Amino acid sequence: MDEQKVIDVETVEHVEEAKDEAKSIYEALEEDIMNAKLPEGEKTKLLSKLIKNRSRQVNIMLVGSTGSGKSSTINAMFNMEVAKVGVGVDPETAAITKYELENLIIWDTPGLGDSIAKDKQITKAIIGKLNEEDAEHKPLIDLVVVVMDAASKDLGTSYKLINDVLVPCLGNEASKRILLGINQSDVAMKGKHWDAVKNEPDTVLLEFLKKKAASVQARIKEATDLDIVPIYYCAGYKEEGGEQCKPYNLTKLLYHLLLLIPQEKRLALVDNIRMEKDNWTHDDHEEDYMEATEKTFGETVLDSLWDGAEFGVEVGGKALGIPGKLLGGLMGGTLGILHGIFRAFGNAME
Repeated sequence: MDEQKVIDVETVEHVEEAKDEAKSIYEALEEDIMNAKLPEGEKTKLLSKLIKNRSRQVNIMLVGSTGSGKSSTINAMFNMEVAKVGVGVDPETAAITKYELENLIIWDTPGLGDSIAKDKQITKAIIGKLNEEDAEHKPLIDLVVVVMDAASKDLGTSYKLINDVLVPCLGNEASKRILLGINQSDVAMKGKHWDAVKNEPDTVLLEFLKKKAASVQARIKEATDLDIVPIYYCAGYKEEGGEQCKPYNLTKLLYHLLLLIPQEKRLALVDNIRMEKDNWTHDDHEEDYMEATEKTFGETVLDSLWDGAEFGVEVGGKALGIPGKLLGGLMGGTLGILHGIFRAFGNAME
């Protein structure tokens, strides 16, 4: 009888945990603020900041040559199955597909390089979108992700786009609003040096990818004086009927994407990340990108709600970014939020 009671309790706990994980980050934050041992006036201030934070949208534009893997990249990173799809530009010119995921909006541009006439139409559409403003009269597009093909020897279309379109449109903010991704690392060098068992490049291919990234970085630096470090990766999603491989270095790409998103908007990404273990397991091991991402989200919660107060936070025995420890009391409600964020995102790694 006692054993049956234990089983029932465990079942209830699992059900409640599943419900908690289904909450959006904003709902979880609101609940923790309301349950925190804080004066009512302080709760009101925090809720006001949260409401303002929740109203903000992240707008990401994807650009690149035909076949570079823009669509596979967003499919691997985000929950595209629940996205609302629309057309953001006159379809008679160059249709930019708009994907809406809660507070995250992705603008997927048509592939470049098919024809001069079509490229001119697409370029015009990109320029138009980059010059749009939001309700606060700030640039609508927060970040432009340029997807290149690691297997291609001719990246001229991408260089032309960066040098002649993106940098002139973005001006002084170009280095903070452009993320360069070199996709399809698995098929570079004709795929001969990709270790399918470990799902990573062998030493020969790894050296090739590093040199390619350095070459792209140097060429853009020479043309624009901008120092932008490309991230080589493999989105893993293939065309229908093609062989499927697991993503590689996607965690690194997500981490650097997160760093370039305005801090007050970063929480919008939490609910939209695709929670599949295989998507976040394989990377170059140059850094613990998972831990770095967790720290960034934790600091974002603190800074966006508490105006960068110099508190330390410890979650699961690890200090997150800010020196010191938070031991309950005034900030006690936030600990539950941080645990929630890391449990939800961390489940993909367990």
